[in-house]
Amino acid sequence: MLAKKVQDALNDQIQAEMASAYLYLAMAAYCEAMNLKGFGHWLRAQYNEEVGHAMKMFDYVIERGGQVALKAIEAPPAEFGSPADVFAKVLAHEQHVTARINSLYELAVAEKDYATQIFLQWFISEQVEEEASADEIIERMKLAGDKGSALVWLDKELGKR
Repeated sequence: MLAKKVQDALNDQIQAEMASAYLYLAMAAYCEAMNLKGFGHWLRAQYNEEVGHAMKMFDYVIERGGQVALKAIEAPPAEFGSPADVFAKVLAHEQHVTARINSLYELAVAEKDYATQIFLQWFISEQVEEEASADEIIERMKLAGDKGSALVWLDKELGKR
């Protein structure tokens, strides 16, 4: 059985994961409106991953005998700046999610909830991958600079995800 503190924190994280999904969907729409379909495709894949993360937590709360309490999700922004700005925001957002997951883990440790600690290990590893992926795209964009052809190539590459 989940401690109430842990259950509440996991419910907050379910909301945060769904908000992340909504943010990535908004970013996808923004990029696709700029005719960057590959960027949009990559961001739609992120959307799907975030929904998957939320559902993994949803199922875990239920499996542990807890109660899922879904919460409202605020509308994301509609404007994100240049493609480089979009991915800077992706990285900053993933760093924010990492901090949230780390706080969840700290709570599980404080509550001596060993099962939740083990469960959260997957998310901790996933966040390393998420941050590295966003950082790699940012570094490629820096290499591309102002060369439109490099941006087109990167758009094509991101569309392969």
